[in-house]
Amino acid sequence: MVPDGIENDQVLLATGGYDHLIKLWQTSTGICHRTLQHAESQVNALEITPDKKYLVTGSYQHIYLYELMSNNPGATVNYEGTSKNVTCLGFQEDGRWMFSGGEDGKARIWDLRSKGNNCPKSFDTRQGSGTTLSPINCAVLHPNQIELFIGDQNGIIYRWDLRTDNNEQFIPENDVMILSIDIAPDKTQMASVNNKGRAYIWSLTSGADSSTSLKPKHKFEAHKRAVLKCKYSPDSKLLVTTSADQTAKIWDSQDYNLQQELTQDNQRWVWDADWSADSQFVFTCSSDNYAKLWNVNTGALERKFSGHQKAVTGLAFKDTLL
Repeated sequence: MVPDGIENDQVLLATGGYDHLIKLWQTSTGICHRTLQHAESQVNALEITPDKKYLVTGSYQHIYLYELMSNNPGATVNYEGTSKNVTCLGFQEDGRWMFSGGEDGKARIWDLRSKGNNCPKSFDTRQGSGTTLSPINCAVLHPNQIELFIGDQNGIIYRWDLRTDNNEQFIPENDVMILSIDIAPDKTQMASVNNKGRAYIWSLTSGADSSTSLKPKHKFEAHKRAVLKCKYSPDSKLLVTTSADQTAKIWDSQDYNLQQELTQDNQRWVWDADWSADSQFVFTCSSDNYAKLWNVNTGALERKFSGHQKAVTGLAFKDTLL
């Protein structure tokens, strides 16, 4: 039995990975109710649109859009134009446009209303590193919907203003890859994590022109190896981090003290994580071929989702009512 609040008609859990498959799950039973083909490459990133009608995937040279309520096992739209791996995806809150970032060193804005390859805006990391494009590992849209924060392999965080195309750069640590960034829903903090296992926390304030100022707040050793993902809880009180050290950890967002370590024998790399809407549960996925549901308060493993034949590298979860 899944804890109260996890299961309703609007719950969607999707996973993908190295077996070139996307699986959609019933979270109350752990049963896969639909499998989508992703034959061309592994799945690097998954996101569900705000209206929960579509799933998008980032992979090698492609962004695919799938209809969640259709019986069609294939993608309905292929967003073309990326030359390498797409590493991150996200949506404007009303679903009008999508952003992506990738190893080609470009962040792109895609117009979802056109259902085609309309990319009206793009940003490249050449602006921070001279003539060479640095691969983008992560990007997150500020809740104000007008600033995109981008992290690259050279250790630079860019604040890209989508209204003016101006950008500002922050370097928490020289020559250390930024692997994940997230902004707390209450807009007060941003977390960035790197391949050395460290987390950097920034205080955020909005200026009179709605631009965001960053002030270093805290840094700490989060994991023994690379931190692959960080994500704040919907109530902004907690931060989950996942790592190549085979663990996920939950930290409070006030002093960043460790609250729970989510671990299991032979878990291997933990790639991604997402929260339930009530901030009481966390989903993770890892190289042991499983997605998992954890109880935040107790650290207990509530359910394993078994069906992938190779590493599960991305997941997306939605359980809020429309």
